[in-house]
Amino acid sequence: MSGAVNFKECGSVLVTGASRGLGLQIVESLASGGFSPGKIVATARNPERAQKLQELASKHSNIHVIALDVVSQESIEKAAAEVTQLLPEHGLNCLINNAGISVSADFNTVTAEKMIETFHTNTVAPLMVTKAFLPLLRQAASRGGAGGSRSMSIQRAAVINISSVLGSLELNWKAETFNKWYPYKASKCALNMVSRCMALDLEADGILCMAIHPGWVRTDMGGCEAPLSPEESISSTLSVIGGLTEKDHGSFLDYTGEVLPW
Repeated sequence: MSGAVNFKECGSVLVTGASRGLGLQIVESLASGGFSPGKIVATARNPERAQKLQELASKHSNIHVIALDVVSQESIEKAAAEVTQLLPEHGLNCLINNAGISVSADFNTVTAEKMIETFHTNTVAPLMVTKAFLPLLRQAASRGGAGGSRSMSIQRAAVINISSVLGSLELNWKAETFNKWYPYKASKCALNMVSRCMALDLEADGILCMAIHPGWVRTDMGGCEAPLSPEESISSTLSVIGGLTEKDHGSFLDYTGEVLPW
């Protein structure tokens, strides 16, 4: 049975970058897949422009759309305050750091500005967002999961960082075809380290933390040549996330559940 069914026992899920691409697909799959959590907090930099997300929210009363620009500390803190008001008693069970950008640049075209822009969005932002929402995650973790379980899971408290196989040092040795992705690859490699560091820091609170690669997907970022549709990718990804336990704490997995090398 798909691990995604465990989202039914998850009181709340927050998804960053939910206006399009994989973030939008995560929200749609959670809301309409028959395993919807109690509340889905879908964030977008400009909610008023996120037409498809707003249409989803109009169909599903448990979707709450909130403004969040992940590279603005002021916006992060404001969003955290809003979510605190939305989830006053139970805290936040699952934070999915999905927001990201892809800046293409090879050795000849890469600039400091391109590196810093990508690093800020893909690496620094997930860390800052997690820090801002940590009180809510701790609140949820202190209550335990389904039935008061103290085991690590999305039903208790979890931080899921959407990473990429392109962030694996081992798998990108002599990968000439992807050399143009200097900013993206470096930022996802750094995100993997951030995930490992956060896993160590959050373990005492019972908060699961890991990184997952959703596959190469046909989105604006992934391009039309990618082998996976958003629906295929997220169906498998949510199944893996829903089935996570202590053994997966600090791990780097792909959308099939396979362990990826760092």
